[in-house]
Amino acid sequence: MFRSHTCGELTLDQVGKKVTLAGWVQKNRDKGFMIWVDLRDRYGITQLIFDEERTPKSIMDIAKSLGREFVIQVSGDVIERESKNEKILTGEIEILVTDLKILNSALLPPFTIENKTDGGEDLRMKFRYLDIRRNPVKENLIFRHKVTMSVRNYLSEKSFVEIETPYLIKSTPEGARDFVVPSRMNEGEFYALPQSPQTFKQLLMVGGMDKYFQIVKCFRDEDLRADRQPEFTQIDCEMAFVDQEDVLNTFEGMIHHLLEEFHGVSVGKFPVMNYDDAMRRYGNDKPDIRFGMEFGELNEVSQHRDFNVFNNSELVIGIAVPGGNSYSRKEIDQLIDWVKRPQVGALGMVYVRCNDDGSFKSSVDKFFDQQDLAQWATKTGAEPGDLICVLSGEKDKVRAQLSALRMELAERNGMRKPNEFAPLWVVDFPLLEWDEETQRYHAMHHPFTSPKHDQIDLLATDPASVKANAYDLVLNGNEIGGGSIRIHDSETQSMMFDYLGFTPEEAESQFGFLMNAFKYGAPPHGGIAFGLDRLVAILGGQETIRDFIAFPKNNSGRDIMIDAPSPIDEDQLDELHIKLKS
Repeated sequence: MFRSHTCGELTLDQVGKKVTLAGWVQKNRDKGFMIWVDLRDRYGITQLIFDEERTPKSIMDIAKSLGREFVIQVSGDVIERESKNEKILTGEIEILVTDLKILNSALLPPFTIENKTDGGEDLRMKFRYLDIRRNPVKENLIFRHKVTMSVRNYLSEKSFVEIETPYLIKSTPEGARDFVVPSRMNEGEFYALPQSPQTFKQLLMVGGMDKYFQIVKCFRDEDLRADRQPEFTQIDCEMAFVDQEDVLNTFEGMIHHLLEEFHGVSVGKFPVMNYDDAMRRYGNDKPDIRFGMEFGELNEVSQHRDFNVFNNSELVIGIAVPGGNSYSRKEIDQLIDWVKRPQVGALGMVYVRCNDDGSFKSSVDKFFDQQDLAQWATKTGAEPGDLICVLSGEKDKVRAQLSALRMELAERNGMRKPNEFAPLWVVDFPLLEWDEETQRYHAMHHPFTSPKHDQIDLLATDPASVKANAYDLVLNGNEIGGGSIRIHDSETQSMMFDYLGFTPEEAESQFGFLMNAFKYGAPPHGGIAFGLDRLVAILGGQETIRDFIAFPKNNSGRDIMIDAPSPIDEDQLDELHIKLKS
C-alpha cells in the first residue's frame, strides 16, 4: 500500500496516528537542522517535517536531496503544527517523518506548478501533463466530470438509455468538412469520423429506443478559435413521439437541474425568442440577454436630412450605452477605431451624448437638431447620462457589426458577469439558406430537419420563407445546444433532398439506408445536442473551453505535446493505397 491517507484529509482528529502518504514535492525549505516539505497529491497539500533530533540521519540525508516534483512516499506520525496555515484543510497538522522513499526523481519543471504560473500557454500545452498538476486545471477537469455525471444521472432518471454509435461512418457532403480515414481492406474507399451521430440516433428511434442519449466525441475539420476544437464532446439526445414543446421542456429541465446543483441558481421559465426577432433586436441568433442595449432601428428618424451616409444605407441602427456619456473623447475615438478593424468592418460610427439636462451633443450636429436626436434616444431607449452609438450600411453586415460592438462594450463595462445566468430558447430558424457560390440552397441545420408543419407546401413556391421546426438553447450569449424535430417520412425527406440539389441517385447513395428505414414505420421524433465542452466552461464561469479539456489542440489544430498531426511511414501509405504528391 503506497498510502494510508491522501494529502488533503488529515486534521487534528488524527494527531498521534501513524500514516503513510505519497505524492509530489511542491516545495521544500531547508534550515540545516530542520527541513519542511510540502507534499502534494490530487486532494491537497500536507506539510512534512524532518529534524535532526527526531528523524534518523539516513532519512535526513535523503530529505536534503529532494527536488521539486520528486515523487516520494513517507511514513510518520501526525503532530500538531506550531505555526498553523488556515489557507489549507490540513493546515493544523504536519507529519513528523520516520521513513522516506524516493519513488521517482524529477527534472526541474519548465514552469512553476502553482495556481499562478510563469508558464505561457504554448509552453503549458507542450507540457500539459505538468499543467494538469496545477489546481486551476485539475479542478476544471474534476468539475467537468461532475457535470457529466449529473447529466448522465438526470437523463437516466428520465428513462433515457445511453447507447454507443459507430465512429467509422460514411462521409456526407452536408455540414463542415469531414475527417476521413482510409480503409486498408477496401482500396480507394474511406470512412469518415462523425460530425454527429445524427442518422444513427434517428435509426434508434425507428428501432423503438424512444429515449436515447450519448456523451460522444465528434469531429469537424474546420477553422478553429478559442471556443472550438477539431474534436469535441456532445451530449447527444433523441426522443420519439414528441413535438417541439416536449423536447424544450425536457432539456430546459436538465439545465435547471445543472444550474441549481452547481450554482444554487433558479432562473424560472426560459424565455423563447424567434430567430427574426433575435436578429432584429441583437444582430445575432445567440444573444446575451444578461444586459440591455437592444438595437433601435433609426431609418425613419435619420434619413430625412442631407446626411448621405445614412440616406444611402439600407439600415441605420443604434444602441444606448448605459452611463456612456462619461466616456472621454479619446475613449470614443478608440471605439470608432475598434469598429473600423477588419474583424468588424464598419466604416465609422456616429455618436450622441445624452446630457443630464436632457440635451444632446452629437458628432453630426451639423445635420441633425435636438428634436431628431431626441427621437434617436426614444428609439434606442437612451436616458440622460447614456451614449448612443450608431452604425449604418447593408442590413446583414451592419447588424453583425453592431452586435460585435454591443458585446465589446458589455465586456468593457463589466456587464457579462460569469455568476449570472440567462438562458434563452431561439426558435423558428430559416429552413434553408441560399449559397451564392454554389447557386443552391443549403440546410441551415441539416437535411433531416422538419419544416414547420403548416409551411411544407411553401417548399415548392417560396423555399426561402420556410421556417424550420428547429431550436437552439443559448446561455449567456453562447449557443450551448441545438436541435430540431426531424423529418420522419421518406416522401418529405426526398422533397428536402431535391431542394438541396441532390439528384435521386445521390440521395439514394448517401442516405438510402435512412430513407428505407422510414418505410418501415418511423415514429415522429426530435432531439437536441449540447456542446459539453462549452456548457462546462460556462457553468465553470469561463467561455474558453480549452482549460476544461484534458489534452486540447491549439488554434492550428495541433497537439503540440505529442506533435500531431505528423507524417506517417511510407509502408503505411502503401498499405492504404495512398500516393502523396511530390
